Amino acid sequence: MGRLRWNADKQYRWRFGTGRWWIFFAGGVAVVALVKGFALTHIFPHQEERSLPVHVVVEEEQQLPVAASKAESPAQIRKGQSDKNVSTGDKLSSYDRLRVQVYLATDKRMEKLPIELYVRGVLAAEMPIEFELEALKAQAIAARTYIYRRLYAGENDGLPPNAANADVTDSVKHQVYLSLNELFSRWKGEQKKVNLNKLNQAVEETKGQIITYGNEPIQAAFFSTSNGFTENAADYWSMDLPYLRSVASPWDKDLSPRYKEITTFKLSDAAERLGVKANEIRSMRVIETTEGKRVKEVAIGKKRFSGREVREKLGLASSQFNWTIEQEFISITTYGFGHGVGMSQWGANGMAKEGSTAEQIISHYYTGTQVEQASKLPIPGSS
Repeated sequence: MGRLRWNADKQYRWRFGTGRWWIFFAGGVAVVALVKGFALTHIFPHQEERSLPVHVVVEEEQQLPVAASKAESPAQIRKGQSDKNVSTGDKLSSYDRLRVQVYLATDKRMEKLPIELYVRGVLAAEMPIEFELEALKAQAIAARTYIYRRLYAGENDGLPPNAANADVTDSVKHQVYLSLNELFSRWKGEQKKVNLNKLNQAVEETKGQIITYGNEPIQAAFFSTSNGFTENAADYWSMDLPYLRSVASPWDKDLSPRYKEITTFKLSDAAERLGVKANEIRSMRVIETTEGKRVKEVAIGKKRFSGREVREKLGLASSQFNWTIEQEFISITTYGFGHGVGMSQWGANGMAKEGSTAEQIISHYYTGTQVEQASKLPIPGSS
């Protein structure tokens, strides 16, 4: 907030103790109270009983320095420690006491906030607000599962050296997240109210819900657009997870604007990125495809590459691709956008348009999983 500057040359000067000063002071306090009351009742709607008290949200908006101490771990909270709502004296649940510390890479600062508000920030950043409510709810459950699992496992991969106390960053290394400031300045007027209400509804109607397999939170991978199928985790990453299996996702083709893309390179540029000779690219061929219809392995000269390697080295949208070569140029056509593992966001929206619920969407994309309340899970490491 900008500072008011007192100009000694003005005809009217402000002096402490004058009647006019106290009148304006009292008026300012009244305006602040009215604005704060409006924000609490319109921007942060009341949540169900035993949910995080609304006023705590405002307290959590303060920005913490990067060197701030780490919040209590979930394990500490789950051991029976309790905290109280300073306004009402009511005990908060263990789940409501969870805090997420997000390192905002661009601003180089930390934002600490309740887990449900973190989920809202991820939802706003990761999925278009125009999507169906049930698709947004499915995304909220997946985002909540990701951070809940990470907190309990105590994972700290992907954090920069100057953010060792953070839980996650706001980038694609973890989950993209919109800070509180960004979220509240993203829309204007009536559209802001409508969109915030929609985000709040998606988060509140799934409060505390996470995806489990074998009574444990899953690796809730998700991506933008499928090529018509999702990918086995083992075919893209070096891990075989029973709930990340290839399933059909036919909705993306008709809905997603990123279903098909064509990227053109000079042969010399493509060769340099791949570390091969330009003439060898002319004889590039697919050796094997995956269950998800993507390229598993290609041969270029004497070298072999996984489809993922080609995608990442050339910056392609997907690992399903074909190509044509004309003179000194190669044009590569990709289908789908993203790694292809887990839930397709555009596919989820397609399912929602056809009447599927969030739980049905989750069940389709995460094989053999359940949606349940985090509070019902056993404490990790307990017997």
